[in-house]
Amino acid sequence: MGTRTVGPLTAAEVDGLRVAEYAYPEVGATATEPPDGYHHLRRERVIGHGETLFRARGSDVLRWQIQLRSGFTVNASANVVVEGASALLGIGVGRVRLKAPVRIVYVVDEAHRQGFAYGTLPGHPESGEELFCVEHRPDDSVVLVIAAFSRPQTPLARVAGPLGRVGQQLITARYLRSLRER
Repeated sequence: MGTRTVGPLTAAEVDGLRVAEYAYPEVGATATEPPDGYHHLRRERVIGHGETLFRARGSDVLRWQIQLRSGFTVNASANVVVEGASALLGIGVGRVRLKAPVRIVYVVDEAHRQGFAYGTLPGHPESGEELFCVEHRPDDSVVLVIAAFSRPQTPLARVAGPLGRVGQQLITARYLRSLRER
């Protein structure tokens, strides 16, 4: 399972994303209860077992590997996820590449949980937050957890309607496959 690389943001992109307001008011809500008025998503998948796998996959999560292995490009202010870092996630090809600006809301660095949540910024098709977390459970299983709340933000996302939800389900399925044992 190869490690893919994160591209840098330009100084202007870093500055612009640093001052951008989140595109939703409930910042940090993936750590508690998802707020009303959004589509809620929570998916889990056992990706293997053991402390060694947990540590390796936790490190992968904090180096953007879920996104990169799922077909996204990642241009970030930091190669390793830290609170407050910004990124432009890209999906698509050439001129049909969608850019989605995000900022890290919080990082999870606990004995049995590793991950982070990012919040959307203006220009992202959705408004909301998404959590990516690896958990080492008491039965020794290692579980990837994806949790999100979102609603359309851009006119294109609003027009997409139910197709946008289908797209989110497909991307989440890619995320869940990205860290499994090979």
